Amino acid sequence: MEEIKARSSFSHSLSNSMNVKLTSDKPMSQVANDQFFVALLGNIDNTSAQDVLDKLDNGEILSGFYQQLRGSFVLVIANQHDSTLTLVNDFIGQLPCYYAEHGGEITISHSLKLLKKAVHETLEISEQAIFNYMYFHCIPSPTTIYKKVYKLEPSKAVTFDKALSLSTNVLYAPEFSNNIQDKQSLYSECLDIIETTVKQQTSDNCGAFLSGGLDSSTVSGMLAKHQTPAKTFSIGFEAEGYDETPYAKITANHFKTQHEVLYLQPEQAAEAFVTVAQYFDEPFGNSSSMAAYFCAKFAKQHSVNTLLAGDGGDELFAGNERYAKQKQFELYYKLPSPIRSLMNTTLNNKVMAGIPGISKASSYVRQAEIKLPARLQSYNFVNIVGLEEMFTSTFLSKVDVNQPIEQLVQRYQESSGGHPVDNMLYLDWKFTLADNDLIKVNKMCELADVEVKFPLLDKALVDFSCKVSADVKLPGYELRDFYKQACRGFLADETLDKSKHGFGLPFGVWLKENETLKNIALDALQQFKARNIISENLIDKALNAHNSVHTGYYGELIWIMVVLELWLQGNESS
Repeated sequence: MEEIKARSSFSHSLSNSMNVKLTSDKPMSQVANDQFFVALLGNIDNTSAQDVLDKLDNGEILSGFYQQLRGSFVLVIANQHDSTLTLVNDFIGQLPCYYAEHGGEITISHSLKLLKKAVHETLEISEQAIFNYMYFHCIPSPTTIYKKVYKLEPSKAVTFDKALSLSTNVLYAPEFSNNIQDKQSLYSECLDIIETTVKQQTSDNCGAFLSGGLDSSTVSGMLAKHQTPAKTFSIGFEAEGYDETPYAKITANHFKTQHEVLYLQPEQAAEAFVTVAQYFDEPFGNSSSMAAYFCAKFAKQHSVNTLLAGDGGDELFAGNERYAKQKQFELYYKLPSPIRSLMNTTLNNKVMAGIPGISKASSYVRQAEIKLPARLQSYNFVNIVGLEEMFTSTFLSKVDVNQPIEQLVQRYQESSGGHPVDNMLYLDWKFTLADNDLIKVNKMCELADVEVKFPLLDKALVDFSCKVSADVKLPGYELRDFYKQACRGFLADETLDKSKHGFGLPFGVWLKENETLKNIALDALQQFKARNIISENLIDKALNAHNSVHTGYYGELIWIMVVLELWLQGNESS
């Protein structure tokens, strides 16, 4: 059997007249026998489409074989005997998979824009997806911006039967260990795995993103062990409180990398604003996408074709503040039920919330009474502002306002972990990584014509992280304690001991200072008002508050709305 590689669409028909169309602008492999047809998009490490076909042919259950697969891929498996079609992607969703069924034809692609061109119907914008976007600042799977078009969730198989009914199956919900093992051996194993994955993913003309945080510093340091000189790249900002380049330089000096820094100017951001907003397959509101794009473009100008990114470390080894904070709230549930009931009755009310000295206790009980994972959204824009104050009544009548929380709960409950930190990590592999950070970095590197790889999301490291117990990853409230101890002696002490910073964009500051950026935003918001999605009063309030006292907070809300409007303008009729 010959394995065929193509860069265009192909179709395959099952015996029940179901037609399958896979459209791509990337190489794909196709193999078949009398029973199965297999298409592989992307790459599975040390495994070909033929290997997958052989396993299916030998009767091996996909879920068992799936546990061994590493890489960034989408598998399309058609079974001619029972007329079923199964879609599978990698466990972390590094390669997206969109699919739609119209008139008996199932169209599949890694690109929503390519899928839209291939579907022989006009796709309608989903109000529900817009609501979800305003809630999460992205559109989490399985929803997409279009009605009747879906996105494969990471580590799930979706199967269509001969009647085109759809079922899903979780393929990767790892066991999290509760055993505290010998830490010294775990430290060594952790660094060995990272070094191996970085070495495997290093290629000619390779470089690394370097923000100065733990993850990017580790990847850059490992790159320096296998490439001389190691090329590293940072974005700097001349806005107070946003510039991380001093931390990046600490790592660059420590590992003697060939380090380049681009200080991004607001005029540059203004010139690229519309292009960046409209390039994503769906509305995408993470403002750090602008920094990712310019950093990748900057690396390309320095003859780098592949960038290694540090995404994932926080979500493997408990590096986000919310993990520690939620541990504090979970202590509430260790109290006997009668005591909790008394505390709730006594403290969880407006009177107690307004009394100095008692208000903190009242706030604690109020938040603790909200069960995980919904509690993670306590400071969400939508929850802070309120549904009726934020959205128009007409728009709210068209959406299910509970869907975002229901999506979180579903994923959270799929975790096999017995510790809330492990469950939150598993939740974030989807909502923070697959639905957000990976889309950001992948699409912005694509726009800059640079390949990107994620060494810290290699399955070997993810599997390893699961055998490190939650109380070792996060003892007490010490973020990333295990990872920091593992890297002690490898990373610079200044890197290990610094407080956590983000790779943000000073959009709110620039919006006040740069006329071009301000005009783009104001014009977009004026047109956005006509869509009758967000209350005009809230839009005006955001602009006024941004200009007065809450530059960063309301600047982020303005970015989210402006990006949505710009995306809609560029994609509604295309």
